[in-house]
Amino acid sequence: MTNFLAVERALRSAAPYALLDTARTALAEHYGTVSADLLLADYSTTVLQSVDVSAPARLSLPVHNTPQGRAFGSQQPVEQRAGRDGEVTVHLPVTVRGDRLGILTVVLPADRHAVQGVGELADVAELLGRELVVAERDTDHYLIARRATRLTLAAEMQWELLPGRAFARPEYALGAQLEPAYAIHGDNFDWSASPDTLTLAITNGMGAGIDASLLTSLAVNALRNARRAGIGIADQAALADQALWSRYRGAAHVATLLLSFDVPSGVVQVVDAGSPRLWRQRGKTVERVAFDEQLPLGMFEETLYVAEEFQVLPGDRLLFASDGVYATYSPEGDAYGDRALIRGLSATSLLPAADVPGAVLRELPDYRGHEADDDALVVCLDWFGPQEETGA
Repeated sequence: MTNFLAVERALRSAAPYALLDTARTALAEHYGTVSADLLLADYSTTVLQSVDVSAPARLSLPVHNTPQGRAFGSQQPVEQRAGRDGEVTVHLPVTVRGDRLGILTVVLPADRHAVQGVGELADVAELLGRELVVAERDTDHYLIARRATRLTLAAEMQWELLPGRAFARPEYALGAQLEPAYAIHGDNFDWSASPDTLTLAITNGMGAGIDASLLTSLAVNALRNARRAGIGIADQAALADQALWSRYRGAAHVATLLLSFDVPSGVVQVVDAGSPRLWRQRGKTVERVAFDEQLPLGMFEETLYVAEEFQVLPGDRLLFASDGVYATYSPEGDAYGDRALIRGLSATSLLPAADVPGAVLRELPDYRGHEADDDALVVCLDWFGPQEETGA
């Protein structure tokens, strides 16, 4: 623990852009590592890229079919040994509250690995993730390192709005993804957790490019402003509706699905104001959960919104999708949401929530057989319910 505390002090005092260099020095001094590298998942979560952008050959590895990718997907350390007396390479997940950021790879002499194992090194990787989140307030270094290609301005605006790509608590786990990741414009998701409530918003602004991003940005921030005022979701929708109407006068609107989960009871309040839809997997049964469709935000002045209720049970999996997913058509004219989405959700039942959106979205290109003409958004929520407290 003394070694861990020394590394923690070093990282907390490091310049925001120098976390990797600081980690390399501290790990070598206190754990005897030969080398260390930090790889971050890109925006599409298909490759892991080294933060060391100054390296002569910057490392970029696929998430699938690599040891680093296995550690990223399983969220467990993966070890590679280079012979009986050789060095040991350890790939450690860098994750913050369920949000998978990347991998810390360290190389240890065999004797040091035999003595200390990977326990404290896994804690160092988690600590590094938390410091990354803090550092991104003050530097672009890690955001740049994540990019496999240039983001469009519209996509830049959308990614800046997001809370993260995953979030986990004992009571539930969330995962989400947007595609095309580097050119998204109108789709968005947002969530906020409190001790007894989880609020989730799925939004789809009309239009394309920067116009769609500006529209969605106004809607998301209006919903946040209303939520932070402590009012219910029906009034949150009404206030966001007024903000959009005041700016666009009905010329543009935002389709929204707004939900508030009461964590102790599993009762969910819902305002369905547009095209995002919900499917539920309960046991082996997958079905769409339909609500009374109300007007999208900003379509008319002073629209009255009414919240409905439904119940989630421990073990339920909820999948939210934009029309760019369920309304994608095959060459034969079959909508993905008719049957293929249900098959896809059943096929991914063993995956954690963080992996489900990517798995669903990877199927879409083959299903439609051509380039996408709309954004695609998937959010997955696994509901575990209140957890019993155990005494010491």
